[in-house]
Amino acid sequence: MAAVVDCDQREKELKEFDESKAGVKGLADAGVTKLPSMFVHPPENLLNSSFPQDDEQYQKFRNLQLPVIDLSGFDNFERRKVIITDINKAAESWGFFQLVNHGIPLGLMEGIQKSIRGFHELPQKEKVKWYSSDFTQKVRFFSNFNLKVSTPAAWRDTLSCKVLEDPESFEAIPQVCRREVSEYIKHIDGVQEKLSELFSEALGLSSDYLASIGCFKSRSLECHYHPICPEPHLTMGGVKHSDLPFLTLLLQDGVGGLQVLHQNVWIDVPPMKGALIANIGDMMQVITNGKFKSVEHRVLMKPTVEPRISIACFLNTDDLQKSYGPIKELISENNPPIYSEVKFEEQIKKLYNL
Repeated sequence: MAAVVDCDQREKELKEFDESKAGVKGLADAGVTKLPSMFVHPPENLLNSSFPQDDEQYQKFRNLQLPVIDLSGFDNFERRKVIITDINKAAESWGFFQLVNHGIPLGLMEGIQKSIRGFHELPQKEKVKWYSSDFTQKVRFFSNFNLKVSTPAAWRDTLSCKVLEDPESFEAIPQVCRREVSEYIKHIDGVQEKLSELFSEALGLSSDYLASIGCFKSRSLECHYHPICPEPHLTMGGVKHSDLPFLTLLLQDGVGGLQVLHQNVWIDVPPMKGALIANIGDMMQVITNGKFKSVEHRVLMKPTVEPRISIACFLNTDDLQKSYGPIKELISENNPPIYSEVKFEEQIKKLYNL
């Protein structure tokens, strides 16, 4: 009987939370001191490893650090070879790396973080006009992309800005952060152009190969806000998942909490001032026939006096109906295809349980 009561209680919480259109920030503003049950995660989901923490293998992997790749000297032939080698190793073994000297000014990175915080801390009556559960909206504010599917829920609100190659999309972005988003995306374009060439060459292909098949042609942002949490040890800022697009470029603030699953151990990704975090997505794993890995990651909540801000830029195809499969140049008798062709739109529908 208790399980039925718990289920009913959760449904009631979900309904009230969604109808409030205030997100997690609304709960924080209301001064909650105890987490609603919909945000409480099973203790086993919060573990750091499948190994006991006193296990020698756990200690060995726990001290590992994410690779750092320096893009300085990108145009120098010898330096470029070193960068390509580093990307190859990181994409094959980790699926993640920190990116420094990428060309985006630190002031611009800090400016967009400040402006995104500004949006999320607007009065609820001002934010509500962007609140929507319709994932096809170009700009929307929401908390957890599908509450009924993704329970237990994450302690997080999101401003999503899609299809940023379309000028009309910028006009729909809230005024409080529109200019900063626009400037940030202009600089992201320079980074993606470099990475498109470097990833192509790392695969042994011509430098324009990935650009020619439209892998990084579309850009969208998900701007996350994690308010101060009353019981951070019971919840998560982002549940375990891998990213669907070809590549994600993530900007995180100094609060931290991001972890990457490596060798069955959750590895912390400490904030690095001025760095971007690049991670391989599911679609990249498909077209490279598993050579480059899309790995799971999550965000743990920390006791903090500041909210956490992170901004994920997803690089993807602009043709949702185009089929992508393992690149033919990478396939051989010794390396047969292990994935079927997929359309990005079909993968989105699966993700949203439509």
